[in-house]
Amino acid sequence: MRPTRPPASCAGRLEALVRATPWLMRALRAARQLGLADWCIGAGAVRGLVWDALHGFASCPSSLSDIDLVYFDAEDLSPDREAALQRRLASACPGLPWEVTNQAAVHLWFAGHFGYAVEPLPSLEAAVATWPEYATAVGVALNVDDSLRVIAPYGLDDLFGMVVRRNPARASADVYRQRVAQKRYRERWPQVTVVHE
Repeated sequence: MRPTRPPASCAGRLEALVRATPWLMRALRAARQLGLADWCIGAGAVRGLVWDALHGFASCPSSLSDIDLVYFDAEDLSPDREAALQRRLASACPGLPWEVTNQAAVHLWFAGHFGYAVEPLPSLEAAVATWPEYATAVGVALNVDDSLRVIAPYGLDDLFGMVVRRNPARASADVYRQRVAQKRYRERWPQVTVVHE
């Protein structure tokens, strides 16, 4: 699948959902206060928001295992910086399950966690493009002028079409099968289509 920009209609739908979700707007404002050069909140937080809305479910941050705040800073790869940012977010928005990751440092720990080495990433968008499913390879950020930036290197069709499909950029077929079983997509969102390999 070739990276694409999301059509304006899908991006507009996502922006409307984000703006109508108080916990996510609060999280975006807190993240913006960190002063990071390139960042977004993405993956499961965005996927769950959209799929809950499409199913008519109420969005609730307590249903999230975490809120992924990812950023790109090749100048400071220290895990201590990630931890300090996570503490600041937890202080600004207590009760939200933050997980902070510098995507420029992923190659330093990836092999120990997943069993194989990966090359350093060149940018935040390139990092989002490696996330395991196309529907979760989406992030949003709140700009200083309060406009929203949508990062969706593969577009938003799978997200709004409620399709779970493996992104082969980094996720092996085995990892994908494990994620599908662990995430219980069809149990949580019955209208979702899971593409099996």
